[in-house]
Amino acid sequence: MSDNLSIVVVEKDRDRALLIIDSLRTSGNHDVFVISEEAGLARRISERNPDIVLMDVASPSRDMLEELTLASSPLERPVAMFVDQSEDGLTKAAIEAGVSAYVVDGLRPERIKPIIDAAIARFHMFQQMRAELEATKKALQERKVIDRAKGILMKARGIEEDEAYALLRKTAMDQGRKVADVAESLVTAAGLLS
Repeated sequence: MSDNLSIVVVEKDRDRALLIIDSLRTSGNHDVFVISEEAGLARRISERNPDIVLMDVASPSRDMLEELTLASSPLERPVAMFVDQSEDGLTKAAIEAGVSAYVVDGLRPERIKPIIDAAIARFHMFQQMRAELEATKKALQERKVIDRAKGILMKARGIEEDEAYALLRKTAMDQGRKVADVAESLVTAAGLLS
């Protein structure tokens, strides 16, 4: 864990908030900001733009879990949630909502640092996986458009697939564009003309 994290702690109870702050102070020179009320939670977290959000909740309901996780933008930053009790299925719901660490049995000072480390590592791992998935989806979509454009050229010019791709590629190079962009333009134009 970095020694200089910006941390937002969502905790209603002042004594528990002080306990968390004391625990965090022992692990580094962190910038800790406590939010004690749920009103305006999303805005306040967004304004602080922390490296991680720690939530301490006694016994969350499914609605509360959804609201808190949405408010903390778990896809933008790691979120570690400490709960005293949890119903069946809430752990799964929390993880699916993007919570990086869902810790049942409350908050103990000696557990905070390793849990923050794990939450940050897990968040970065999932962030990388999401980026790779998006890149793969984009590449697949581009491939489909290129295939459609090749089909249009093959039919219109009576050429083979390799020639159609070579024509797309040459056009892209001549225009300083990506093959996928040229293919998209061709598919769009063909759609307008048909």
